[in-house]
Amino acid sequence: MRAGAREFHHGVVKVRIGVGLAPGSEPAGFPEAVDHMERLDIDSLWLSEVVFSPQVDPLVGMAHALSRTTRLKVGTGVAVLPGRHPVLVAKQLVSLAALAPGRVLPAFGLQAARRPERQLFEVPAGRRAAAFDETMHVLRMLLEQDEVTYHGEFCTIDGASVGPKPYKPLDIWLGGSAPSAMRRVGRFADGWLASFLTPEQTRRGREAIQAAAAEAGREIEPDHYGISLAVATDGMPPELLARARERQPDTDPRELIANGWHHARELVDRYVDAGITKFVIRPAGDVASYASFLDSFAAELMPLQT
Repeated sequence: MRAGAREFHHGVVKVRIGVGLAPGSEPAGFPEAVDHMERLDIDSLWLSEVVFSPQVDPLVGMAHALSRTTRLKVGTGVAVLPGRHPVLVAKQLVSLAALAPGRVLPAFGLQAARRPERQLFEVPAGRRAAAFDETMHVLRMLLEQDEVTYHGEFCTIDGASVGPKPYKPLDIWLGGSAPSAMRRVGRFADGWLASFLTPEQTRRGREAIQAAAAEAGREIEPDHYGISLAVATDGMPPELLARARERQPDTDPRELIANGWHHARELVDRYVDAGITKFVIRPAGDVASYASFLDSFAAELMPLQT
C-alpha cells in the first residue's frame, strides 16, 4: 500500500484498522485486553454478537470498554436488529453516545450468524426482512426526533422519547452480502461492514450499495465501507474453514481468510484498491495470548493506516 491517503471519486479517504476478539475470549480477560488496545492506540474494537459462547455481550462490552478508555472507539460487529425493540436500542445508543461522545459505532445485521442462536431474536415467520426495515426506520426516527409516535406492522409506540440526541448524529452501519442486503444498506445505512467476501466481491457490493443509495436520493460517504477479516496465525482452524465454505462454496478460503500477517497485508491492500477502507481484524481461532496478537497487529497492520 503506498504511503499517504488513498483517493477515490469523492476525494481523500482514511484507512482505519480495528480489531475483534478471539473466538473463545473469556470475560475475565476483557479489561486487560481493552487496556492494551488503548496503550497501543488501536483505532477501534468491534464486538460480535455470539450468544452461545463465553464472549461478552456486545452492548455490555461496549459500555465497559468505553468507560475505561479515552480514545478507543467501540462498535458492534454486528448485532442482530430484528427481534429487538427499537426504543430500547435507541435508548442504549444515546446513553452510550452521551457517556463517550464520538466513540460509539453501532453496526447491525439481519439475523444471528450461528443458526442455533436465531431462535433468540423472534419475528413472525417469513417477515424478518420486513421487520428489519421497519425497526431500522423507527430507530432512525428515535435518534433524530425529540418525540416519536409510530404505528406499524411490528412496532407501535406513542410519544416515545429517549433523551438528548448525540451532538454528532450516530452513523449506523449494516452488514450483509445478499443483493437485498446491499439495497437495504443503500436505503437506510451510513456504512457497510461485510465479512467472508473477496476483494472483488466487496468492490461489486460497494458499487451496488452506491447505486441503491443514489436511487433513494442518498449518498454514503466513500470511507464508510468495511470488511471483517479473520487472520490465522497458527494454521487455518477447521471450524472457520467450514464456515467459509458454507458461505462461499465456490470460493478459495484463502480469498476470505488471511493465512498469516503477510497475507493479511496483501488482502488489506487489495480491499483498499476495491474501495474498502475500514477493517476489523480478528483472530481466526483461539490464541495463546491475545496481547501478543494485539502486539503483532500493531506492528504488522497499523502502519497501513492513512
